[in-house]
Amino acid sequence: MRIQKLNSDTKKNLLEDLLKRSPNNYGQYEASVKEILDKVKEEKDAAVFAYTAKFDGAELTADTIEVTDAEIEEAYAQVDDTLLTVIRKAKDNIESYHAKQRQNSWFDSKPDGTILGQKITPLHRVGVYVPGGKAVYPSSVLMNVMPAKVAGVDEIIMVTPPGKNGKVSPNTLVAAKEAGVNKIYKVGGAQAIAALAYGTESIPKVDKIVGPGNIYVALAKKAVYGHVSIDSIAGPSEILVVADETANLLSQAEHDELASAILVTTSEKLAHEVSDQVDGFLKELSRAEIISKSLDNYGYILLADTMEDVIDVANEIASEHLEIQTKNPFEVMTKIRNAGAIFIGEYASEPLGDYFAGPNHILPTNGTAKFFSPLSVDDFIKKSSIISYSREALQKVHKDIESFAKAEQLTAHANSIHVRFEEED
Repeated sequence: MRIQKLNSDTKKNLLEDLLKRSPNNYGQYEASVKEILDKVKEEKDAAVFAYTAKFDGAELTADTIEVTDAEIEEAYAQVDDTLLTVIRKAKDNIESYHAKQRQNSWFDSKPDGTILGQKITPLHRVGVYVPGGKAVYPSSVLMNVMPAKVAGVDEIIMVTPPGKNGKVSPNTLVAAKEAGVNKIYKVGGAQAIAALAYGTESIPKVDKIVGPGNIYVALAKKAVYGHVSIDSIAGPSEILVVADETANLLSQAEHDELASAILVTTSEKLAHEVSDQVDGFLKELSRAEIISKSLDNYGYILLADTMEDVIDVANEIASEHLEIQTKNPFEVMTKIRNAGAIFIGEYASEPLGDYFAGPNHILPTNGTAKFFSPLSVDDFIKKSSIISYSREALQKVHKDIESFAKAEQLTAHANSIHVRFEEED
């Protein structure tokens, strides 16, 4: 694994390298995605069935596209009791954490009859995309669905790619049932996003689509934004470790070949120890080929002169996951401005957040932690402003409003206020 001295040139090259993984840089796929979206918009179920057969090898019909209660019962029979217990514990932790994010409507009144406020309304129907393919992620089911449930969303629709046998992974189905998903459809890829965005005979149109997926899913979400809301455009996973002692660098590199794993340290000894251990780990891990490609392309060990330099580059990278393993991790944490999730201390490694602790693992990637936040209850509500003035309250300020409107040459706006008081003026 490469070791580089941290300076302005290596930092610039690193940031440019990481940005190459962004979905915004895969324009060659956009035409294919647009074709799928247009086809589903026009032909609805027929296009969904055709693309599912083409890409997933599964033959579906209007009678089989939705997961049945019998299939969910079958899934429970296939899931290990130990895993089911863990899913339920994780669900409780996620629900408890997100319950603290819940907002309430509020109103503020004044003696002159002014009433201002904000009305909080849950979204009516949301679509949750759960990846399939190289791996199955029941944890993503919980992370996407529980904030929506806490927010009070009326109907949660889940889509996920089926296997060639037309079945969905039992682990995914059980997690969905435990989380409270209302309906599950066996469809993935850009065609699933199109179905959720436009609606088909079988799949209802939703108000918002959340959940990570491959490049086709990411570009499809980007394309339908405006028809529906979306959470974010998820890129490949990434982890940054800030350390002055031993740290595990490999967990996120398991996801895919574009995943990024970076260690930034002031310890040359640690840098060489980690680099030397990588080959040994690769011989033991189940997804060694994927991890090897990930580390070759987007794995770095950066040697910095000071902890201030370490913190500076961490804020520039704005990593999805940031592990702090230093002598004073909470002090370092206070100086971190940009990160999706921050893991503090040697016993808070990234998988704790992925599966169990409670905070959401749907996180901003590709430097977007500079302005995006983790998926939360906020993503499943909308806010309406409340404004009510008495005549007395409006009378005090009506000339100010008229002046403002006239300054913008919006005379009708000014007149709509003026007519209420023209007899007095």
